[in-house]
Amino acid sequence: MKVFITGAAGFVGRAVTTELISHGHTVVGLCRSETSASTVKALGAEIHWGDIEDLPSLTRALAPEHKVDGVVHLAFTMDFSDFPRACSIDRTAIQTMAEALKGSGKPLVMTSGTLLLPDRADGVDEATEVDREGFLAVRAQSEDLIKNLSSELGVRGCVVRLAPVVHGEEDKGFVPMLGDLARKNGFVAYLNSGGPYRWPAVHRRDAAALFRLVLEKGKPGKVYHGVAEEGVDLKGLMEGIGKRMGLPLEGKSQEEIGRLLGFFAGLVGRDNFVRSTKTREELGWMAGREGLLEDIERNYFQ
Repeated sequence: MKVFITGAAGFVGRAVTTELISHGHTVVGLCRSETSASTVKALGAEIHWGDIEDLPSLTRALAPEHKVDGVVHLAFTMDFSDFPRACSIDRTAIQTMAEALKGSGKPLVMTSGTLLLPDRADGVDEATEVDREGFLAVRAQSEDLIKNLSSELGVRGCVVRLAPVVHGEEDKGFVPMLGDLARKNGFVAYLNSGGPYRWPAVHRRDAAALFRLVLEKGKPGKVYHGVAEEGVDLKGLMEGIGKRMGLPLEGKSQEEIGRLLGFFAGLVGRDNFVRSTKTREELGWMAGREGLLEDIERNYFQ
C-alpha cells in the first residue's frame, strides 16, 4: 500500500513510518518544515509539503494521480490553551481527507485517546461510550465524525485510541514532562487521597504495529485500543520516576497537586483503567515490548 501519514515526523509517527516501510508499504509523510522533511526522508519515506491547516495540501496529497491507498492521521495541534480550536482543526482535516477519498473504500485511520472514556473501577473497553462532559469531551467529536463519514462517504474510517502514556526511545511526552515538574519541585508528587488512580500505557513500537494492522484490516466505523498495560498504578509510576531521578516521593492533597502539577493535576486523579481485548482478538495484535515501569528504569532520565 501507498500510505499518506500526517504527523509522520512525530514521536509516534516516526515509529509508524518505520513499521509500515519494514512491512513493504510505501509512505508519504506530510511535512511543513525542512526539519520534519529531513526526519521523514531519513526514515525512507517520500515528502508531501503542507500541514493539517493547509486543506488544499491535503486534497492534493490524495488526488487520484498520486494513487494513495490509505491514510494514517496522527497530526494534532497541541495547543491546550485553545483546545476546542485544536479539535476543530482536526475535524476539518478529517473531513477534507475523507472527501478526497470519497467512494473509494480506502482506510482513513485517525488517532484519539483513552482519556475520553469515563473512569470505572472495573474498567472500560472499545464499546464503552465516551464521556460527553468535561475539558476533553470536544475531542470525541472527531471520533463521531469519522464514524459518520465511513457510511456517508464510503471510506473505511477507523479510530485508534492511544493510552495517555506512549513510551519508548526519544519520548518527549507525559513521562519526561512529569520528570521536568519533579525536578522543578525537588520531589515527585502523587495524589494521596481517594483512588485507585491508574493509567494505561503502550510502547511506541507496539502502537505502531497496531496502526499498521488497523490500516490493513480495520473495519469501517470501528474503534481500536492502543493499550498494552491496562492500568499502571500512578503512585508506582511516580515512584519509578523518583527512583530514577534520585528524588523523594511525596503524597499531596488535590489542592496541593493543582499548584504543583498544573495541567497534569486533572489527570493524576483519573482512574483510566482500559482494556484492549477486542482489539487484540480481532486484529491479532501482540503487544510484546517492555512495560512502562521497566522502560523508565532502564532508559529514562539518564
